[in-house]
Amino acid sequence: MINVLFFAQLKELLNCASVQVEQNTPCSVSQIKQALIAKHPAWQVHLDQDNILCAVNQTMVDLEHEIKDGDEVAFFPPVTGG
Repeated sequence: MINVLFFAQLKELLNCASVQVEQNTPCSVSQIKQALIAKHPAWQVHLDQDNILCAVNQTMVDLEHEIKDGDEVAFFPPVTGG
């Protein structure tokens, strides 16, 4: 099982803080994202934005990063500060 978290504005837009994805074999972050879109088509407009960032086990990664059972994947918009 892979725990997927959504943060900040993305969490509000999806109306969801987290979901679990059943995944028995290693896959990429991109494949998890596509599985989420297949299950929730309305999420595509938000998850497919070029500026959405992702982290696996609290480390920033790109969409081709391999994830495995038990990993935590987080999606979030870019963060700005003052």
